[in-house]
Amino acid sequence: MSGPRDPAVFLPLKPDVFAILLVLLEGDAHGYRMIKAAEERTGRRGQLQTGALYRLLRQMLDQDLVREVEAPAAGEHDERRRYYRITPFGREVAEAEAERMAELVSLSRRHQLIKEGEPA
Repeated sequence: MSGPRDPAVFLPLKPDVFAILLVLLEGDAHGYRMIKAAEERTGRRGQLQTGALYRLLRQMLDQDLVREVEAPAAGEHDERRRYYRITPFGREVAEAEAERMAELVSLSRRHQLIKEGEPA
């Protein structure tokens, strides 16, 4: 992709796409790690399904949200695994989505749908 891009074009993000970006903000990961990390964060098993994950990753590669990277040093990985990294543009999109969600939480509090001090 070339030229400036507007992260807002991707909003709102699908929850699974946002979950993938959040995992990759912590560092490079392979698919199984993304699935496990998403489960740990949400407490919801099966949030990311293997087939759907790899379809989303292909789309995210095409959209320049993530890129494939070299695996870690030998002995630390399974050679069949593919590792992914969030791109600078992917980070911009994740930030835009987080801001969008924060605005929704703020509005929800203003309308007393969420009380002050309650987790969002």
